[in-house]
Amino acid sequence: MEPLTTSYWPADTSEPVLETTVGGVLREAARVAPDALALVEGGPDPSKRRTWTYAELLRDAEQAARALTARFEPGEKVAVWAPNIPEWVVLEFALGLAGLTLVTVNPAYRPSELQYVLSQSGAAGLFLVPEFRSPMATYLEEVRADLPDLREVVFFTDWQEFLDSADPDATLPEVGPDDVAQVQYTSGTTGFPKGAELHHRGLTNNARFYGARIGLRQESVLVNPMPMFHTAGCGMGVLGAVQARATHVPVVAFDPALVLELVETCAATHLGAVPTMWITMLEHPSFGSRDLSTLQLGVSGGSPVPAELVRRIESGLGFPVTTVFGTTECSPLVSMVSPSDAPEDRALTLGLPMPQTEVKIADPVSGEPVALGSLGELCARGYLVMRGYHRDADGTAAAVDDDGWYHTGDLASMDGRGYLRIEGRLKDMIIRGGENIYPKEIEDCVFSHPSVAEVAVVGVPDETWGEVVAAFIRTAPGAEPVSESELRSWCRDRLAAYKTPARWEFVDAFPLTPSGKIQKYLLKAQLARQ
Repeated sequence: MEPLTTSYWPADTSEPVLETTVGGVLREAARVAPDALALVEGGPDPSKRRTWTYAELLRDAEQAARALTARFEPGEKVAVWAPNIPEWVVLEFALGLAGLTLVTVNPAYRPSELQYVLSQSGAAGLFLVPEFRSPMATYLEEVRADLPDLREVVFFTDWQEFLDSADPDATLPEVGPDDVAQVQYTSGTTGFPKGAELHHRGLTNNARFYGARIGLRQESVLVNPMPMFHTAGCGMGVLGAVQARATHVPVVAFDPALVLELVETCAATHLGAVPTMWITMLEHPSFGSRDLSTLQLGVSGGSPVPAELVRRIESGLGFPVTTVFGTTECSPLVSMVSPSDAPEDRALTLGLPMPQTEVKIADPVSGEPVALGSLGELCARGYLVMRGYHRDADGTAAAVDDDGWYHTGDLASMDGRGYLRIEGRLKDMIIRGGENIYPKEIEDCVFSHPSVAEVAVVGVPDETWGEVVAAFIRTAPGAEPVSESELRSWCRDRLAAYKTPARWEFVDAFPLTPSGKIQKYLLKAQLARQ
């Protein structure tokens, strides 16, 4: 490709978009590699870990799909409320085969949150575990009267009974690539989450491109601690593995010791995790005693990945780290680093846009691409963009413009090769005395201090400057204590004075979204109460 002259990347069409569906890719995997190991239960007890070949996974998924057709009409919404159990995976494929729309629900939700998602989606069915870190069955009963659309509830403890209810002669419907496969709810860091309608074509092709870029193949073993209610779990993980005929090990719920044990026991070749997960694993006492030598590649994303963290993982473990950038609304990946990229590109950029994906860095006012290297809003267009927000025409119109561009709300830049860098969120930008300050630059600087494990930077109101910079710090376990004055000096040696935080707060833990992103609005509220 010729060097770019502006911050616009035309879609790379050298790899085709296939007319595939969620159920169809499983059928193809079972046809090509019926005896390949498809699924391994990632629970804490090694003696109870069940396994499925691709033929067995298709058998169970088709039986579950036939059971679903007796309860639901094609196009209806069916919610799943559970941790990463194998039945979650089977049901994802079954819903795809039955022409039903999967609604993902975070198992950490409390009654009001559960009621909102089930009501807003119009879910006709719900599959759930009775309890997981909270009394989920009790929570459901508390809000059931407010859910008139919900007519079918199935507990995963009755899964075999549900399978046995299938009519072996039931006919499964035709399902098209344009049909909505999932309604995925966004993290909701600033209010009620929105339900992004994701179609089969977007989810399956995006996951296939992801698997190809990280080198997944039939001999690969992917340990996946990302939650299934997130596109990284049920999209990149489930649908990436199946199209490579790889072995998928969904971790029932993130625990650093369990993930490290699974990597060793299952001889994992690939491991994907958000930055907070990687940090916790690197700090865990068992990290040094586990045999992680089979790992060939680490993947991180979900929130900005500090360059120093990439370097720590690569130097400590000896394999490349691929960072990704995506949004739920884009099925989810927009760009990612290739394992073959130069070390500095792996650490400092988010790589090139994915195949078949147009990207521009737009002036927030004019919408036109900005000059190379300049900051603007990252926008994406192509097969991957959601159908829209469920029952939210205004929200859809605000996110996807008339030309089909999805506006991410992320500040980014593009170099002459097309490599992207994320500088933060438009709404997170701090304006101090007329100067624009981007938190990520400061976070990267502070994170590079050897005593810092995690950092989040926010803007807080100030009578003189309008806003000033505040930094929240979690120190690394066992590290030398660090003072405000030392951190201030560290920043002053590396940043302009106006970017150096005026306030420092030390915390034991950060408030996180279910997908592992730091909830900065809660940090701002904490400062406001002081």
